[in-house]
Amino acid sequence: MYQLEFFEIPSPCKRVCETDKQGYCIKCFRSRTERFNWLSFSDSQKQEVLRLCKQRALKRRYLLLQQQQQKIQDTTLQNELNF
Repeated sequence: MYQLEFFEIPSPCKRVCETDKQGYCIKCFRSRTERFNWLSFSDSQKQEVLRLCKQRALKRRYLLLQQQQQKIQDTTLQNELNF
């Protein structure tokens, strides 16, 4: 059984349209096609885009955390070598 949709699914747009190297918006995590076609998507398509955006956001956070940890390790190693 499907849940009835009583409300419009709002766009995840954050009004900052800059893309990363993979072509995804750095704020809402949508692709160019997803951004341009948002208004023509069905509710189920919009929900799928939102699901994908959440995945992309988690992946980006994970990669940034890895980069930060690597910098800390590099700095610690450099400090140990200097002593």
